[in-house]
Amino acid sequence: MYNLIIYIYLLGVAIYSLFNEKVRKMWRGERDAFRVLREKVEPGAHYVWFHAASLGEFEQGRPLMEQLRCQHPELKILLTFFSPSGYEVRKDYEGADIICYLPLDTIRNARRFLRLIRPEMAFFIKYEFWYNYLHILKHRNVPTYSVSSIFREGQVFFRWYGRQYGHVLKCFTHFFVQNEKSRELLHGIGIDCATVVGDTRFDRVLKIKELAKQLPVVEQFLAENDSKVFVAGSSWPPDEDIFIRYFREHPEWKLIIAPHVISEDHLQQIEQKLEGWDVERYSHSPHSPHSALIIDCFGLLSSIYRYATITYVGGGFGVSIHNTLEAAVWGKPVIFGPENQKFQEAQGLKACGGGREIQGYDDFAHLMDDFAAHPEHIAEAGQQAGAYVESLAGATQKILSSVDLK
Repeated sequence: MYNLIIYIYLLGVAIYSLFNEKVRKMWRGERDAFRVLREKVEPGAHYVWFHAASLGEFEQGRPLMEQLRCQHPELKILLTFFSPSGYEVRKDYEGADIICYLPLDTIRNARRFLRLIRPEMAFFIKYEFWYNYLHILKHRNVPTYSVSSIFREGQVFFRWYGRQYGHVLKCFTHFFVQNEKSRELLHGIGIDCATVVGDTRFDRVLKIKELAKQLPVVEQFLAENDSKVFVAGSSWPPDEDIFIRYFREHPEWKLIIAPHVISEDHLQQIEQKLEGWDVERYSHSPHSPHSALIIDCFGLLSSIYRYATITYVGGGFGVSIHNTLEAAVWGKPVIFGPENQKFQEAQGLKACGGGREIQGYDDFAHLMDDFAAHPEHIAEAGQQAGAYVESLAGATQKILSSVDLK
């Protein structure tokens, strides 16, 4: 049944690729993967394979790849992606020797792929459970690990109708899971090779903080001004509708907006909502004080959070929130919308007081008014956010110290 679904999916992707650029990139990349491997695989080299679905999973696997490279420079690293949103952003990542798409999980593709690579071991990040690849890895006795994985009762593996597919979990040598609940769920279906180590993203954001850039444009924007600074990261229009409405009535704040989608239409939409404000875009390199700065390029947000008095992470009024840890690591209060239940770090931030959930404009206005009236509440929430991140670091070393790298 699984293989039938895969072939139906393959047909659907082929058809959809005719109409969608993102799907077309994935379709071409998967077909091109074998050429890339034939050209770049070094005969006799020892490869460790990391697979990440997209960019978020890559960030979870990155600390492992970089630590592995540091400790075992004799090993080669193969990095594969499923989604263009991961591959297109990180296809030039210098921490891997080969980067390509993962061909779709047919039996033939899996055999060809593994015959070319012959990996010494494999790491699948978080939610990656490819049936054919994993069964062939197990058949070939290749140590295979699931890292930063997290499980919930509603997943197919723990339902009566998913028992057959659930056998794929028994192909893993070991699970390095994020929480105790995940370990208990695996135990409930007879899998005891699981260790709770936490999430490698905590190690990653601490490293990002260590390597953060100084941003002269932002510093110029904030120069000679004692205003409090609100940084909104990865924002969507529903987020912007809330906080811009508030700040239109509170011009004493400086506002930095780094939208999730950087398109001309979206940027103009933000500027229209800020009509009457002195607004500038980052790419214009403003050299005089402004009231609002719109970040119209990628790769800066994790460094921008350092300049905030209070941070806001978008997405919580859509499908789900974005990366709260990049803000929390700087010891800043983090505000986000209600779609955060699936994110353990968001729940942790709420529990410790470093993160605050809002349901809409009234919640946001009340919270901001409280912070403005009580600066000590800002300091306390920020301290709790930073301490939370620091307390959960170390998953990377726990994983690497538990796998056989000899």
